[in-house]
Amino acid sequence: MSKKFENTHIFDNPRNVKLLLAVFYTICVLLVVADFLIHRHITMEWEKIPAFYALYGFVACVLLVVVAKLMRKIVMREENYYDE
Repeated sequence: MSKKFENTHIFDNPRNVKLLLAVFYTICVLLVVADFLIHRHITMEWEKIPAFYALYGFVACVLLVVVAKLMRKIVMREENYYDE
């Protein structure tokens, strides 16, 4: 098959992946810096912690993954469960 008919994805090129990650990390850093510069109207004491929402989101995602792994052991069925 000739090269011009071959389907390539934008992320097949490692240069594009590195660029995307650089943009992603830059945005993350800018958001954490903005957390120190922008006045927040807080209602709870724990919201005073620097980068509280970033830490809260990270911990929530980690907990979701851990809970999903534990649930997989409970809910998972054998491969031929419906074929019997």
